[in-house]
Amino acid sequence: MSVTEEKPVTTGVDKSGKRVRAMFASIAKKYDFLNHLLSFNIDRYWRRHTIGAVGVEPGDLVLDCCTGTADLALAFHRATGSGCRIVGVDFCREMLVLGNRKIDRARAHDRLILVEGDSQSLPLPSDTFGVVTVAFGLRNVADTVRGIDEMIRVARPGGKVAILEFSRPRGAILGRLYLFFFKRILPNVGQAIAPNDTGAYRYLPNSVLEFPDGRAMLDLLSSRGLVETRMKSLTFGIASLYIGVKKA
Repeated sequence: MSVTEEKPVTTGVDKSGKRVRAMFASIAKKYDFLNHLLSFNIDRYWRRHTIGAVGVEPGDLVLDCCTGTADLALAFHRATGSGCRIVGVDFCREMLVLGNRKIDRARAHDRLILVEGDSQSLPLPSDTFGVVTVAFGLRNVADTVRGIDEMIRVARPGGKVAILEFSRPRGAILGRLYLFFFKRILPNVGQAIAPNDTGAYRYLPNSVLEFPDGRAMLDLLSSRGLVETRMKSLTFGIASLYIGVKKA
């Protein structure tokens, strides 16, 4: 599938590789702590739900794109025992260093490896992985369509592609509260705990608010060739899980 078949999803947010890589490098040491703090630890549940929803089969190869510090990859390791092998890919070396330390502590290197690479051009063979995931990372990829196409390319026929991402609650009251927290409180808390000059915690709400969610994301996945697409809204719509199947 050619990535030139459809115009990429573009936004007003600067998602250039240089900017995004520098941004995550600047907050890497506080990244896990802030993820858990700002989500009130609900992000752990979202990852567990993702693993249960995709239904990993014994012997599957699992790929986690934009793996960061390998939270989802390690969750797959804990959930599947010795039943599968896992690869995590990210283009920010500082995040991968921290991820490898966590893998060391979990003694998981026999089943889980991290690879430095860009999710727009995965350094991996086509038609290989039974499950391909990305958690809170696709909106950071400069060319959304190209990132999706790469996930589909490396999935085996019949394999599943799963995208876990922030979304926007639509209720009149909850939606307003969410926007207030997301745009006013979260950036200030993030900056206070992980001071940086890259605007990392102002980028977060801006990137989420401009990223397609709900039906728009399902339509995008279908347009790239995935079938049996479905969506699960999580925690009142704060996050959403999208799953599709690569045609056999």
